[in-house]
Amino acid sequence: MQDTGSSEADDKIKHKLSNNLRGINEQSRNYIRDIVVLINREIGINKIFSIILFGSQQANKDNTIVSDCDLLFIFKNRVSDHHIKEIERYFIALEIKHNFKEPTTKLTRNVLEVIQHSTGMFMSHFLTKRKYWEEAIFYKIFRVNKVFSAMFAPRNIVLSNVIQNSTILYGDDIRSIIKPKIKISVREMFRSTVMNLFISFFALLIAPRKELNSIKYQLEAIKWSLKASNYYCFEDSELLNTIVKRFISFEKPKAQLKAKRFYNKFLELRNQPFNNLKFMVQCPFRILKIHMKAILFRKLTKRKSTENFFEVKRYNVSQREFPIRY
Repeated sequence: MQDTGSSEADDKIKHKLSNNLRGINEQSRNYIRDIVVLINREIGINKIFSIILFGSQQANKDNTIVSDCDLLFIFKNRVSDHHIKEIERYFIALEIKHNFKEPTTKLTRNVLEVIQHSTGMFMSHFLTKRKYWEEAIFYKIFRVNKVFSAMFAPRNIVLSNVIQNSTILYGDDIRSIIKPKIKISVREMFRSTVMNLFISFFALLIAPRKELNSIKYQLEAIKWSLKASNYYCFEDSELLNTIVKRFISFEKPKAQLKAKRFYNKFLELRNQPFNNLKFMVQCPFRILKIHMKAILFRKLTKRKSTENFFEVKRYNVSQREFPIRY
């Protein structure tokens, strides 16, 4: 009888999720359903405040073979850290089961954990509490290295992307709560540059070890350079194809063909990844260029809008003064 009741509860949860999972691929749907059922069995779904899916696994997004499934679980404040850590032990097994994580040797796991725990890359789950979300404490939300995130992570750009480019799968929508706390500045771009360069050089360093599949880190560094820089320029979250076209247009006419070849190779490798050394060596230079173009674009558009503002003010003043002079 207990198993029957548990099965009925699981079916109810899956049914409740179904409407919110429309348009999401089968791999992600099955993973999300299993992980929510797991949470319900271990601590109870009533202790979840909100489940947010962000990034490329959403419907009609940039989903490829190298994409992870970015799930943010916001627990109620009464849930203890011990409970959260206990339940997280089961997540890795589910990620392997649904092909979001590859089984690894101890050496491989130790090497990759350095970058994953520092940056949050290729993590398919993030477990936090409501108070950390409301206070916008970045390292507590994404459970990344505190020192590294404070120095290098473009925290506000990442949080802005989560707010703008996400789907509520379960519970309450509390995305807007942290909007007033997010300020995008040029400092965020410098952080993004350093972090993505770090990832890029790390990928080159581990490239000789084929089992580490270093190309996926290089591809992520380019993707997040484009996403962060695009948000800095336009404050939107377009598909990668659109962002690529924008950054090709930023290039001088003579350099556009070279940029187009690089980005075409980037999009191609996202669908069929392999260690392309020529592409990987080009990545650090392209990361620098992407960020520099974005900073310059923002500076020029800001200057232009300021000039237009003063032109309008001068026009308005002259219009008001005309009757008086007459």
